[in-house]
Amino acid sequence: MSVQVKTGGFAISVRRGVYTIMWSICALLCVWLALFSYRYLFGLGGVPPVIASNALKNPWLVVHVAGAATALLVGPVQFSSRLRTRFRRVHRWTGRTYAVSCLVGGVAGFLLALGASTGPISTIGFGSLAILWLVTTVLAWRRAMQRRFIEHRAWMIRSFALTLAAVTLRLYLPLAAILSINFEDAYRAISFLAWVPNLLLAELYLRQRRALI
Repeated sequence: MSVQVKTGGFAISVRRGVYTIMWSICALLCVWLALFSYRYLFGLGGVPPVIASNALKNPWLVVHVAGAATALLVGPVQFSSRLRTRFRRVHRWTGRTYAVSCLVGGVAGFLLALGASTGPISTIGFGSLAILWLVTTVLAWRRAMQRRFIEHRAWMIRSFALTLAAVTLRLYLPLAAILSINFEDAYRAISFLAWVPNLLLAELYLRQRRALI
């Protein structure tokens, strides 16, 4: 019996360790991408051709970057259990900042999707991402206001999985180039690949957590 308990405890510790490492890498990528993306707000560096040719780039690109980059920057902090328990006011205010940033970024992202230069498939992919990002964030916010914190956390995980589409998109783009895939074809596929697997992984994670409770 004691051996089984020790084995189970070791497995949980390993699982937590893996999650911690993965989350740390994820947080570092979020911070890097957020700071890198802020350059658009100051007109620094060039705009990729696929974005430059977006019919609705002005003014929505800057609005989208301001919202999405800020969501990436503050999002990982929201999952700190120490922050939630010791600094609840800070957690609430960073949560509000995250939610508003997602709403701003989501609305602007939807409008940018309508102007996608790579056609209707990209519009549907990125447009669906924007809508789901808005919906999951609003539900997370409402559950927090209703003090239904378990559900709030679940919707926040879903929301942040969609926020991470900004990171996964930038991982797929160089991979497509390495594999010599036509850019427009790759971009259409990435308009779905950037967020669908993220959301599926979030659902699997939430299902595992429910099974352990």
